[in-house]
Amino acid sequence: MVNKNIIDTTLEQARKWGNALYLTDGLVLADQFDHASVSKEPERMNFILMALCRKGQVTYNIDTRQQTVRPGDLYFISERHIVDNFTASDDFECLCIMLSTQFYHGFVQNVKNVSSLLLFSMNNPVVSLTPQEIQTYENYYQTIRKKIGDESHHYRTEVVQALLLAMFYDMSDVIYRIEQSSAKKQSRSDVIFARFISMLQENFRKERRVSWYAKQLDITAKYLSEVVKHVSMRTPNEWIDSYVVLEIRVLLKNSPKSIKEITEELNFPNQSFLGKYFKEHVGVSPSEYRKG
Repeated sequence: MVNKNIIDTTLEQARKWGNALYLTDGLVLADQFDHASVSKEPERMNFILMALCRKGQVTYNIDTRQQTVRPGDLYFISERHIVDNFTASDDFECLCIMLSTQFYHGFVQNVKNVSSLLLFSMNNPVVSLTPQEIQTYENYYQTIRKKIGDESHHYRTEVVQALLLAMFYDMSDVIYRIEQSSAKKQSRSDVIFARFISMLQENFRKERRVSWYAKQLDITAKYLSEVVKHVSMRTPNEWIDSYVVLEIRVLLKNSPKSIKEITEELNFPNQSFLGKYFKEHVGVSPSEYRKG
């Protein structure tokens, strides 16, 4: 077996894809892959990708599992997952939305929004849409693309973020439809991961120790770490940090609470500790983030 080097694919590279249009450094829309630089090596995606296949067909492996995408299929690739053997037919066309995790965190309104669609995509990287769902996705895509192009609009970014949030809610309804009709049996690893995320959503404000979550699940911290890393390509600590940092972002931007009140609500020992933690993950202090 030949070992391949894993290369990183960034949003900066995605800007070169066919007919690409982008907003700031966090959002790219493209509908052609003829100019995409598809590597022969496995690629680690450093952004979230959601795309609707309109024509043709594509096959690829995601984390070594083969996927086939046909017209009417919506496919997801979450950040950090590895794509290999990407092969598209000559007539392949899609409506592709790619965004950084940071940009995504900029418009979600609570932590549960973060996980629902992205967690679903891990077990269902390709789903078939109904004609109405296809039309809904296409409408959002075209409207968002039009708004990105309207550079004279003073609130262009805010309008685009609002449209993306609405679109993610509509796509979450697709999740609900599929989960209600699915009889797919989950593996033990999937069950453990889902329970970990569910517990994390309820407890991250007070509890951030991996060992605590492992104890509630009646498994060792080492085993929990192995399962979470295998299923999601992230460690439990990375998931915990992502929830905590997002909650701080939301509270700073969308609530009148003081930094002292946020510190107490999220069970940090003091404001200085929270400030260092936030700056380590976001790059600016809580007060700078709130002003910006």
